[in-house]
Amino acid sequence: MRWWEKHFGGSTRGRVVALLRRGPHTVEELAAKLELTDNAVRAQLASLERDGVIVATGQRREGTVGKPATLYATAPASDTLFSTAYAPTLSALIAELGQRLTASELRTILKATGRRLAPADSAKTFKARVDNAARLLADLGADADLVAKSNGYEIQSHGCPLAQAVNAHPQTCRIVEQLLSEVTDARVHEHCDRSSDRPKCAFHIDAA
Repeated sequence: MRWWEKHFGGSTRGRVVALLRRGPHTVEELAAKLELTDNAVRAQLASLERDGVIVATGQRREGTVGKPATLYATAPASDTLFSTAYAPTLSALIAELGQRLTASELRTILKATGRRLAPADSAKTFKARVDNAARLLADLGADADLVAKSNGYEIQSHGCPLAQAVNAHPQTCRIVEQLLSEVTDARVHEHCDRSSDRPKCAFHIDAA
């Protein structure tokens, strides 16, 4: 099954993206290939552009009269939206590292990965940094809630952005633990729920 059939069910939206992945097209070119009206294609392009899947990349003049036609192409970062390679690749990499390194060495590598992932954060207050950490975890794919505790905060999610790798290698959570520690500039303790094949993130952030 091709990627656009898997993600869009063979819809018009998916067929438009499939054509644009093969190269830039104008509205007219897409309409001709898909046997649709120009307006129907424009509606699909507008939706895809809002979602950040495609972008206008330039113009092409058809003949010597009239306005040049806008060219559309997939956005540079859009391939990651449709890739299924990242999770199994990460899982395989951690498995290979686990074969070659001691448990302590692997833990060090995972924590260093979390530090490398952390964005620069200029938030002045502890609460602002914690808010940013919860937002970051949500942006990564976890439906995260921030809960105030007597000794800090708890980030609880209803999913895990690294679920496939975590299921195979629970120590993967160390990456996110260190990432959140870097963002909050605080001690973070991971106690994720891995009791099923659908793990849920849980991280305690010490107020001290």
